[in-house]
Amino acid sequence: MRFRATAITLMATSLAIFIICVVIALVIRSDLFESRKDEALHNARAAVSAAQKQLDSGQTGDDRATIAAVWGEAQRVLGRTASSSRIVGFISETQGDGYTPTGFRSLEYSSNQMTISDELHTRVTQVRNRQAWQSIPLPQPDGSEAAGIVVGQLLEFRGVGTYEVYIAYDLIDADETLLFVQRTLWFAGITLVALIAAISWLVLRSVSAPIIEAAETSERLAAGDLEVRLPVHGEDELASLGRSFNAMADSIQSQIKELAELSLVQQRFVSDVSHELRTPLTTIRLAAEMINDTRDEFDPVTARTAELLHTQVQRFETLLADLLEISRYDAGSVQLEVEATSLAQLAEEMVEQLRPLAAAHDTELRLVAPGGYSPVDMDPRRVRRVLRNLIGNAIEHGEGEPIVITVDSDQRAVAVGVRDFGLGMRPEDAEHVFDRFWRADPSRKRTIGGTGLGLSIALGDAKLHRGTLEVWSELGVGTNFVLTIPRSADVEIGRGPVPLEPEDSVVDLVDVTEPITLRGVRDLIDDPGHADRDHAAPGSAAEDVEDTHSDPAGKREQSS
Repeated sequence: MRFRATAITLMATSLAIFIICVVIALVIRSDLFESRKDEALHNARAAVSAAQKQLDSGQTGDDRATIAAVWGEAQRVLGRTASSSRIVGFISETQGDGYTPTGFRSLEYSSNQMTISDELHTRVTQVRNRQAWQSIPLPQPDGSEAAGIVVGQLLEFRGVGTYEVYIAYDLIDADETLLFVQRTLWFAGITLVALIAAISWLVLRSVSAPIIEAAETSERLAAGDLEVRLPVHGEDELASLGRSFNAMADSIQSQIKELAELSLVQQRFVSDVSHELRTPLTTIRLAAEMINDTRDEFDPVTARTAELLHTQVQRFETLLADLLEISRYDAGSVQLEVEATSLAQLAEEMVEQLRPLAAAHDTELRLVAPGGYSPVDMDPRRVRRVLRNLIGNAIEHGEGEPIVITVDSDQRAVAVGVRDFGLGMRPEDAEHVFDRFWRADPSRKRTIGGTGLGLSIALGDAKLHRGTLEVWSELGVGTNFVLTIPRSADVEIGRGPVPLEPEDSVVDLVDVTEPITLRGVRDLIDDPGHADRDHAAPGSAAEDVEDTHSDPAGKREQSS
């Protein structure tokens, strides 16, 4: 931890200091350049203005000697005022028919040429009474080059001609200042990084020891050693942390003991009550069945009472069975009775069993099984219970719309999805759908009973198979439950063969579905590889399914 923290601190500090140094260097460089540029433009403007005054005040006439004298004096004024030894002038245009002096250049310019670009020449000649400048490299006596600025401006000799004047200024002093600043910044940055790294290492070294000790103690506490505590020394923040940790450990130990005792009492109570109620409930159930069988001999009110008594006794018996199952899950005493079973066959059996219930609710059950035929190790009783619960809930909440049961498989798992097109649920309701005794709409009337424990038990059955039971629901669209069971316990399911969120094609299956007719279990066990066709191409499923109903046009209808 010390090394990682120090390394992270060092890298972050280095990056921050590097960025700061670069930014400071760029700002100083920009400021130095702008300052030197403004100085060069000021000096060049003053020199050209002084030379222009000299030319304007000189009496020229047509005398060649006078023109030459005035022009020579203007050059000397320009050289004295410009603060640069690199000056050159070119004739831009002539005025009149008299004598026109040629251009000029300084001695420094003669020995070390400076380049005047066409772009700068164009800007100087086209924009009068304004300066134009350009950055250029200036040759040095030792053969090297230095950064420089050349400033151009027009100089008018009335009655004689117009001249382009270019004055070059070097930036050697600015480069030297910038180099000194950069060296200072880098030295200060490296020194600061080294100091921060050393300080971080020392501080972390003094702090990490109690933290490491606290981490080891926490691991022991999480592993079940409820007696472990942190040694407390001093009155600083770490000592306060140690005391708080010990107080938390005491509270956790006390609460865990209380919860364990309470859970044990609760499990024992539920189990004992359930067992004790089974004997009188069996007697009541037999009596209720006898009364219900002879209800035709009673008057209408008594007959209806006998029917209600019979229904509620059956529901009470189902509730006791679910409570016993829940108590077994809580006690951790549930075991699977595994055998090789075809999930598609189980799904078809449950569809056939629940078809009368679906018909009573004007609901059509449609089975689509492109895969899931080959046997997989599972507890068929528990899987039947899960399917019965899911399909029953879909019938209850399907609002009379068709229900699609999809069975499919891949190399890792088999899965079954139960999709209804009823009212659906809000996302916050779907998060609680597996909670015990929870109902999305308490005011909704139940038509097929239910204890409120079915989905909770179904989720437990799925986890016993090391599988998953997931739900997707959208208000006004419907609900889709997907049970996924791995082919073996050491297989990661990943994305199951049946998608949780239905695709658009699922809606189309409401109108066009394929029937399945399973071969005998013996055939499936003898030839499991031939029986299972995961995502088979159209036509290949003919070896495993039999079309038992066809319409006149040859289209296959849902037989289940």
